[in-house]
Amino acid sequence: MVPGPSTDLHHLVPRSRGGRESQRIHRVCHHKIHATLSEAELARSFHTWDALRAHPELARFIKWLERKPPTFHDKSRRPRYRK
Repeated sequence: MVPGPSTDLHHLVPRSRGGRESQRIHRVCHHKIHATLSEAELARSFHTWDALRAHPELARFIKWLERKPPTFHDKSRRPRYRK
C-alpha cells in the first residue's frame, strides 16, 4: 500500500461500538467495507481481517482490486440526491 490520499483509517470494531484501534487501508477497500456491512455486523462478526476477507462480496472485490495499481483511486462520485 502506498501512503497518501489513497488510504483511510479503518477501525475493525467501529468507534460507535467502542473500537479504538485503527489501521490504514486502501480508500476504495474502506468504502466497500462500509457499503457492504453495517456497523453492527462489523462489530459482531467482521471485526478481524480474516473475517472481512472471507465475506463473499468483499472477497470478490479484493480479487478484482488486486489487478489495479497500488495507487488506484476510484474517481466515481456518489449520485446526487434529487429534491
